[in-house]
Amino acid sequence: MSVKERILHSVLFELFALSLMMLGAKLFTQHNPAEIGAIGFALSLMAMTWNYLYNLMFDRLFGAERLSRTLITRISHALGFEGGLLLVTIPFLMWALQLDFWTVLILDISVVLFFLVYALIFNWSYDLLRVKWFGQYAEA
Repeated sequence: MSVKERILHSVLFELFALSLMMLGAKLFTQHNPAEIGAIGFALSLMAMTWNYLYNLMFDRLFGAERLSRTLITRISHALGFEGGLLLVTIPFLMWALQLDFWTVLILDISVVLFFLVYALIFNWSYDLLRVKWFGQYAEA
């Protein structure tokens, strides 16, 4: 993927994720939607930066031909991404929500479980749609 496409991929991933998380927060919590939105936006910026760097590294290790990746490779990809993101988000959420480590850890793990499934579905769908719309899978 080109730099431009990696940025597009990351922005699309986060826009869909933020929309789903805002809906979930509105339906299942009593928090102010504006506060949750601001925290979600900050988390999205962190995640987009990590997404770009992690996927660049992953493509260099496993090749740019993404359609040939197995389910195990895709699951490993999702686990590695979310594990790395936890290292940054836990301290941020502790500060932003003024909650203790264990509460934030449980909250963050539940969000990670959602994102494991979401990342798997989003990335696989993106790869399939990319080939359908643009034909050959470009190296980069």
